[in-house]
Amino acid sequence: MAGTTRWFPDGMPQPLSDKETLPWWEAASRHELTVQRCDACGHMRLPPAPVCGECQSFDLHLTQLSGRGEVYTYTIVHRPIAMDQQVPFVIAVIELEGAPGVRMISNLVDIAPEEVAIGLPVEVAWEDMSDDLTIPRFRRADG
Repeated sequence: MAGTTRWFPDGMPQPLSDKETLPWWEAASRHELTVQRCDACGHMRLPPAPVCGECQSFDLHLTQLSGRGEVYTYTIVHRPIAMDQQVPFVIAVIELEGAPGVRMISNLVDIAPEEVAIGLPVEVAWEDMSDDLTIPRFRRADG
């Protein structure tokens, strides 16, 4: 995934990785939602970084989450960002279960924009974009 910019079919650029984020993207390609955890102080963060932002430790690893969470806040996009993009769509900030204070920005899928609400329980819905790129989206959680 590192290197030249490639584009999604809807005209949006694919995310780039570096040495800190590549393991996160590799886990995503296995459909594993992870966050970085500091072994020294327990602080969790996303995206991964080379050093803990709380205690400055380099003793960090990725830990797998359940893939569940809830909508912290959201916006409904009515104007396309790229050519041929379908609107409206929902961009949401997801508070991740099992990682206190960690939030992730993603799209909500398989739900009408008017059904989205703060506090809505969601679960990860993996979108395989290519052989080496999988994007975590979120949908309403079952039950």
